[in-house]
Amino acid sequence: MNLSDPSNWKHKLSNFRQLGGIETSILDNGAGRGTRIAWINTGAGLRYKVVLDRGMDILDAFHNEHSLSWISNAGHIASQPFSNQGIDWLRTFGGGLLTTCGISSMGPPNEDETGSRGLHGNYSNTPAELLSIKQPDIYSGDLSFEIVGVIRETTTFGPSLELKRTISGTIGSAEINIKDEVVNRGNSPAPHMVLYHINCGWPLINQDTRIVWRGEVQKRDSDHLLSDFNKEHNFTKCSAPLDEHAAFGEDVAFIDPGTDENDQVTCGFMNDGLELGLSISFSKKQLPWLINWQHWGKNEYVTALEPATNPPIGQAAARKDGTLIMLKPGESTTYEIKLEVLKGAKVKEFKI
Repeated sequence: MNLSDPSNWKHKLSNFRQLGGIETSILDNGAGRGTRIAWINTGAGLRYKVVLDRGMDILDAFHNEHSLSWISNAGHIASQPFSNQGIDWLRTFGGGLLTTCGISSMGPPNEDETGSRGLHGNYSNTPAELLSIKQPDIYSGDLSFEIVGVIRETTTFGPSLELKRTISGTIGSAEINIKDEVVNRGNSPAPHMVLYHINCGWPLINQDTRIVWRGEVQKRDSDHLLSDFNKEHNFTKCSAPLDEHAAFGEDVAFIDPGTDENDQVTCGFMNDGLELGLSISFSKKQLPWLINWQHWGKNEYVTALEPATNPPIGQAAARKDGTLIMLKPGESTTYEIKLEVLKGAKVKEFKI
């Protein structure tokens, strides 16, 4: 049904929620008890859960009866702001369609003369301050919606970064638009790195699901440890579960992505059998790297495409090789990512 044409529904509705919109609530059970969430229904088969207390990241995501995201064994866990040493981050990693890593360091635990930092930084364990919710308006015909919040990573005498996140869409369109504006609110230069962990699982991800991207995989010293599967398929196809991916087993590619004439990178996961796909697009000027993480463990079956400012090497390594972004006081930068669910012939036609 074409919801963008008001003649289909005008004067037939009492409440916009009959089409879709945003509903907030608080979890009351399990490890996530007390966590604020927002369910968003696009009215186009796509519905997803924004976890307000985990940096406004996205956990569950469905299109009609099909799950798009991977949910870890941990699932919903309340934010733990001081779970930031070593690999503590893994204990709180729920997976989900979007987990943001950063915003001052991402990648492995690291340390240098400026301090020590844990795996993937503090962001995803930081609650947001909710600023606004805009619902669709069935009377004016404005079917757009958005939710806006602010997440702060700050310390007295030290760096003070603020990220304003806007998640938006339009009723009748199976899209998620994410806009992040990062500003240095401190009085001294602040290190900044970010990686968007877009984690997908079964049934979207299944053996033979295509991983679609264009670019060059960067050679790494650990390439000899790649699975035989990726030595053959070079990060373009999903595997069945692999025994060699038990525990910490994984394959990772650092990709220098190709762009279109507008400097846009487009990539995604395409399941031709289900005729279901997820397209991901972003600006290479904003996010010059794309990471593909594959972990085909039994009962822990996931792959992610991850737009990023840097490869996930950690703040110390980025500082050493001269690629670390240093935001001046008052300086800001913006990132925009669009996720779109594809169906039918568009899936098989999705080639880059």
